[in-house]
Amino acid sequence: MQARNYRDPLSPGDNRAKLREAQASALALPGTGMAVAIDIGASDDPHPRNKAEEGGRLARLARAKVYGESVTFSGPVFRDLQCEGATLRVRFEAFGHRLMARAEPLAGFEIAGADGKFVTADARIEGDRVVLSHPLVSAPVAVRYAWGDDPACGLQSDALLPAAPFRAALK
Repeated sequence: MQARNYRDPLSPGDNRAKLREAQASALALPGTGMAVAIDIGASDDPHPRNKAEEGGRLARLARAKVYGESVTFSGPVFRDLQCEGATLRVRFEAFGHRLMARAEPLAGFEIAGADGKFVTADARIEGDRVVLSHPLVSAPVAVRYAWGDDPACGLQSDALLPAAPFRAALK
């Protein structure tokens, strides 16, 4: 289970984001899996209150990966990034489902230019991509989503599973 959202008073604001990133890197190992839980924690409590939802997500993962059942076990996962002028286009794997916003406007995306200063992006869904821009970033080079201890996380699939947090930069 991926680390949940929680506003840790001892963190500079991104300790849990870095932990989630480290957890995601372990997926490169064979026989591993991870259920995203960033949307079901509580800002003021590091322990999950919605254990049934967490258990259900873990059960979906086991059913798909261990038992070979055809069930949706993951929300959208970052695939790649393209720059088109002043916009970034982020492509996701949604495992046969549509991307959708939990609420409008779509929240949780930040972009940065070469200066490395992230700003909240204007985000819209176009098919399997999220298109990002901001008037102050004329040449974006990096994106991050749901980055922080207790971030906004507005992207999910129509299977109602949340997108996994990530950060990426153009190569």
